[in-house]
Amino acid sequence: MSALKAATPPGEEAGAPADFSARRWQAPAGLQHRHDARVHQLSGETMGTNWSLRLANPEFASLDGARASVQSVLDLVIAQMSNWERDSLISRFNGLPPGGEMALPGEFAQVLDAAMHWAGRSGGAIDPTMGALVSLWGFGPRPDPMAPHAGIPPESAVIDEQLAGAGFARMPWAPGQRHLVQPGGLRLDLCGIAKGFAVDRVAEALALQGWTGGLFEIGGELRGWGEKPDGKDWQIRVGTADSAPEAMVVGMRDGALATSGDLWHHFLVDGKRYSHTIDPRTGRPVEHALASVTVHHAECMHADALATVLTVLGLREGMEFAVANDIAAVFREHADEGWVAIGNPLPQAIVTPAWKARFAS
Repeated sequence: MSALKAATPPGEEAGAPADFSARRWQAPAGLQHRHDARVHQLSGETMGTNWSLRLANPEFASLDGARASVQSVLDLVIAQMSNWERDSLISRFNGLPPGGEMALPGEFAQVLDAAMHWAGRSGGAIDPTMGALVSLWGFGPRPDPMAPHAGIPPESAVIDEQLAGAGFARMPWAPGQRHLVQPGGLRLDLCGIAKGFAVDRVAEALALQGWTGGLFEIGGELRGWGEKPDGKDWQIRVGTADSAPEAMVVGMRDGALATSGDLWHHFLVDGKRYSHTIDPRTGRPVEHALASVTVHHAECMHADALATVLTVLGLREGMEFAVANDIAAVFREHADEGWVAIGNPLPQAIVTPAWKARFAS
């Protein structure tokens, strides 16, 4: 998913919305939300990116409990679903011999259930069994997750071999299932949905603690609840460039936003751009002109998965899928082949009917 952030960049005007534009991701973490002293912020690092929390705190209560809740959820998700941890539950499953079985905790089962649901619904545009292919393309676990990509595309024969051994159809699954059987050589990867699940769990935990309003995001996947201390919606800037007129600002009290796209994760070889988004149906990076897709959903886990689905499908198929499934989404395409140039105009946003209905001014 995209490397975006919700912290206010330095020098931004007072009262500005949370910023979801790509290039502002480079602003330092932990900046204070300055336009209202009753909104307090925490931040940190997780899953190869940053997290940020804003809480409506008119009583100026201690944030120690909130920080502990955030860390507890993140630790749980990493321990179960991180391919970057050798002793995580998902890594242990990936290493099982053919026929090996594993009991699943509720959290893992919930995430896998959602991933398998959207895999079937989308015809395989998202597939949690693509771990080997993700690694083959160099987007899987590596010593420094923030280091530049090696930029070496794999051989077609190797891609096809790995693709033949993957596919969600190889792993029988029923809703509510709480165990897995390793069919042999299958490597799960839940990165396209686990981060959104973590966002949901943190937001829900903080609401149960009594925090009546807040925004929590991990690397740009965000969920909000309640309202700001002034009674207004949380303001979120959704865009892919620095220019404020080209960005889209939405107000949100309850719900989640997730963005996928290759503006943030890609590599170039001989002038060709290779996206980090692998099409599970071909085993190769998507090649259409989509720059980013942002999805709104009640739950960040589903927004996260659907942003990946729509990115893989591309504008035409993605729009058809979004309309058929009443998905609130906004698409942006690359303006032209010179999209990487500084100051390149941002393409016009293309929104679904559900997005228009949800965020009608």
